Amino acid sequence: STQSTWDRHAFCSSDVEVTMMKAFVSTTARLRHVRTNSTATLIDNRTGKSVELPIYDGTLGASVVDVTKLYSKSGLFTYDPGYMATGSCESRITYIDGDQGILLHRGYPIEQLAEKSDYLELCYLLLHGELPTAPAKAEFSSIIKNHTMVHEKVKEFLNGFPRDAHPMAVLVGVVGALSAFYGADVDIKDPEQRLVVAHRLIAKLPTIAAMSYKHSKGEPFVYPRNDLSFAENFLHMTFATPCEEYKVSPVIARAADRLMMLHADHEQNASTSTVRMAGSSGANPYAAIAAGVASLWGPAHGGANEAVLNMLTEIGTVSNIPEFIRKVKDKNESVRLMGFGHRVYKNYDPRAKIMREACHEVLGELGVQDEKLALAMELERISLSDPYFIEKKLYPNVDFYSGIVLSAIGIPTEMFTVLFAISRTSGWISHWIESMESPEFKISRPRQLY
Repeated sequence: STQSTWDRHAFCSSDVEVTMMKAFVSTTARLRHVRTNSTATLIDNRTGKSVELPIYDGTLGASVVDVTKLYSKSGLFTYDPGYMATGSCESRITYIDGDQGILLHRGYPIEQLAEKSDYLELCYLLLHGELPTAPAKAEFSSIIKNHTMVHEKVKEFLNGFPRDAHPMAVLVGVVGALSAFYGADVDIKDPEQRLVVAHRLIAKLPTIAAMSYKHSKGEPFVYPRNDLSFAENFLHMTFATPCEEYKVSPVIARAADRLMMLHADHEQNASTSTVRMAGSSGANPYAAIAAGVASLWGPAHGGANEAVLNMLTEIGTVSNIPEFIRKVKDKNESVRLMGFGHRVYKNYDPRAKIMREACHEVLGELGVQDEKLALAMELERISLSDPYFIEKKLYPNVDFYSGIVLSAIGIPTEMFTVLFAISRTSGWISHWIESMESPEFKISRPRQLY
């Protein structure tokens, strides 16, 4: 639409991207996958019995085999621990091509979104499927700002946690408790009520996160301000105190906003799948999002950037890198290289390029000569030139740089995953809404090999 905040053709960097995006937007209007006449045949070599299974084509990426009726036709279940080759749902929100290093949100490349958009505009895109017009963006921003306050009783509830409680423990508890304050009578079948839930969660997560940080510091809570941007508001609530004025650096705010954009959604990952599965029972949406927060807390998911920072601290100086790399390559050593490689990406993580630029901008703004950045730059150089890393496709991912940025801003390591949760909430709630609207909606019930 030419009324969008920027023109779609100007937004894409090539005719290929325009064509790809047009195909994507055209297809998102469809409610179902593309059914074809193609089939796959599974033969049980024990009995010689064969089963014909339909193949569905998506807009982009691999086709899928529908195994819904496999058991009724053959008495067999599929076995796929960790869902390594299983499409658990149909989605029109995010697409990843790990081999090519491509990440699209509703058809838009993350690189262009990070350059020309902001986090709230991306939230709108994830929720509604199209970029907002200028009036729609202004209205959406106003709605979010008017939902940033939390019930005063939430403060009393939060104060019941020990001061040394992990911020993620606080976040899990408080987000789940929102169902008592706002969600007791939510009708999840009502599209308008679902959207109100989305607005509340996107708006209140930064407030709750900042409150958990202030609680750990023994400092008074700072109320949100409607005159600040989304990222500025979070930074203000986190670092401001009543005794002096706190001015948010535009460079720091922009870096925080981009970091949120890069973590907003990432297809069917562990926490997003958890939200969908919890929501499939008809559970209260605040409880479903709390389940996603709990899943994100795991070090293999949301805690990866903290692990990178710990690794760089352990290495110490650039001169120690050769010995560290030797240990990484030695199978007899138990040394792991954190922040490199990805279960999905087999190429350079497109988010890492953006985060690398933000890292330089932040450190330049703060005048920081960070030893960890020097370590990171050298590790990146080695990974992109050493045959060992190239062969194993161990490219730097977004976690490699985000920990350095967060640390430079002043976010303590135990808050890293909390900021991740703030960012990912827009993706979680968009997937929850999409699952509620799906004609194939049903409670999730995996089978097992006993």
